[in-house]
Amino acid sequence: MADLYVQLQAVLDALPQMAAMVHDGVPVQVNALWRQFFGGEAVLESSLDWLMRVHAEDRALALAQWRSFLALGHVPAFECRLRDDTDTDRWFEIRLGSPGTKVPLRAVTMTDVSDRHQLRQRMEHSLHQQDRMLDASSDCIKLINLDGTLQHMNRAGCLALGVPVDEREFGMQWLELLPADNRARGRRALLQAGRGQPARFAGKSLLHGQSPQFWDNILTPMLDSSGEVSAILCVSRDITRQQEAEQRLRVASEIDELTGLPNRRSFNRRLRTSLQRHRLRDGLLGLMIIDLDHFKHVNDTLGHPAGDHLLRVLAKRLSQLVPEGTLVARLGGDEFAIVLEDMVDAQALEGEALRISTLTDCTVSYAGQVINTGMSIGCAQFPRDARDTADLLKAADTALNDLKANGRGGVKQFSRRLMAIAERAASQRLMARQLVSEGGVVPHYQPKVNLQDGSTVGYEALLRWSRISGAEVGEDCRLDEAFRDYELASRLAELMHEQVLSDIALWQAQGLQVLPVAINVAPVEFLRDDFAEKLLDKLHRFEVDPALVELEVTEQVLTDRGSAFVARALGVLKAAGVRIALDDFGTGHSSLAHLRDYPIDVLKIDRSFVARMVAEPSIRSIVEAVAKLAISLQLELVAEGVENSGQREMLLDAGYCVGQGFLYDRAVDAQQVAQRLQRPRRAWLA
Repeated sequence: MADLYVQLQAVLDALPQMAAMVHDGVPVQVNALWRQFFGGEAVLESSLDWLMRVHAEDRALALAQWRSFLALGHVPAFECRLRDDTDTDRWFEIRLGSPGTKVPLRAVTMTDVSDRHQLRQRMEHSLHQQDRMLDASSDCIKLINLDGTLQHMNRAGCLALGVPVDEREFGMQWLELLPADNRARGRRALLQAGRGQPARFAGKSLLHGQSPQFWDNILTPMLDSSGEVSAILCVSRDITRQQEAEQRLRVASEIDELTGLPNRRSFNRRLRTSLQRHRLRDGLLGLMIIDLDHFKHVNDTLGHPAGDHLLRVLAKRLSQLVPEGTLVARLGGDEFAIVLEDMVDAQALEGEALRISTLTDCTVSYAGQVINTGMSIGCAQFPRDARDTADLLKAADTALNDLKANGRGGVKQFSRRLMAIAERAASQRLMARQLVSEGGVVPHYQPKVNLQDGSTVGYEALLRWSRISGAEVGEDCRLDEAFRDYELASRLAELMHEQVLSDIALWQAQGLQVLPVAINVAPVEFLRDDFAEKLLDKLHRFEVDPALVELEVTEQVLTDRGSAFVARALGVLKAAGVRIALDDFGTGHSSLAHLRDYPIDVLKIDRSFVARMVAEPSIRSIVEAVAKLAISLQLELVAEGVENSGQREMLLDAGYCVGQGFLYDRAVDAQQVAQRLQRPRRAWLA
């Protein structure tokens, strides 16, 4: 028996933890570690003495487990703190008995797990800190399994998706927590991330009773040690405010700030939608482009606040006049547009436009001043006039521009004839741009002849060109439309003036007796108040005597915008010795005041009068009256378009001195002029 005791003691002492053999709850044999920890006697006198060393917070658990042990002979291991002989609390794993053991003696072991417990505490603290860190983020952070179930989610994610914030199990399908219209995009992103590629998609969350939240979802694959995707990290950033700001910007970018109407951008988008709708159901759609007449005059005389007030008032009246739901927009400046859907026919569109045009009959007042204005309305209809948005707008613009070019005011329906006119004008502008870019301007010179003896007294420089981009261009091609455009007219005139003065300088260098050359000036060339100075600078640069240059201007120049610039420029040029001719006299708004107020030297009667004066006595009377007027004002008389001897005789009888036309010669190039200047002046009708 003693040997058995010794053997058992040796076994107990060899154990790495405190151990005791207990009989009826009383330790009867303990190992050295037990004695070292508890001190004193090798065995405790009472079964409960060791419990006095248990930490107060753990004592209830230890006591309950001990009583169960006494009753059952075994309980599962548990942990509690024991105070050692230095009054230090240490964590121990307590094992009481073993299952199935029938012997009277039962083993009790106490393993010091303080280090393990501290490590676990640190790990738990670290995990807790990580959770706190994740929960502190306003982003929704989710760890998603490859099957789409949630492994973990931070507090922000729980709140956004309606999951309890204390949820620890998760396991639900992430996509099922999203609105149905987001799931397809989310599924594609999950599949992409599962293949090891980062993915991204815009989504939203929607909880009952709350406004939608919008999220930018970024999915990143997480790899294990073997490089395989083991999970997916999804970080969702709240972009709700950004979305709302963008929406406000979209609204602001599509609304005209002054009038509150849709702007051009919004109008174009909605017009495309309307056309598509009418195309599908074969409906008719009417478009009106409205331009206010003389709006610039309102700004210039009453100020821009008055102009803004007028635009606001008319915008409100337009919106009230048309049927509810009709698209009314401000395209910019003083231009509005109206889209009328489900029109019956073109007559209905024109009738509606006429009704709208009466809006300006009701006066608009600002600061006690009455603002007078009118409307010009161009109309087009889909699908009669166009097949798409761009062509429909072009058609309505074409009708409006034709209306404005012919006096403004009223309503004009688009027609194919108007399009042909517009295309011809566009073709002229295109040809002018090619001429400018290719330097294709070649002046020709038509002789001006003394009607009495047929001698050449001068030339008129006419704009000609031989080819554009390798294509021959006939003499019947015209550039009238180009000369209504300031930039094109200025650049063409610049090339023309440079070439004409270069030709004159060359003739002078050849020792020829140079005759005066008339140069035509378009009205728009005077719009910048430096025309005279630039021309005089060219004359100085080419060393051309101003007396050899004559400017031909039309009566339109004297009445159009910028007439004050014209008067100053002509005065400067006249003082420098340049002669001024009034061209096409009688075809414009003729006024004797023009002859009185402007420094005119020459009066040129238009060719249309010369062509008709033989057959029409009334026209002949006009030709004779103009001659008497010019003679009394001591102006030189020139007749254009002299084509036969009968016209020549009548002009001589009326008092005309100089003529030009096919009776004498067509326009010739600079080299031919040089050849003629080398010979004595030719008497064309000798």
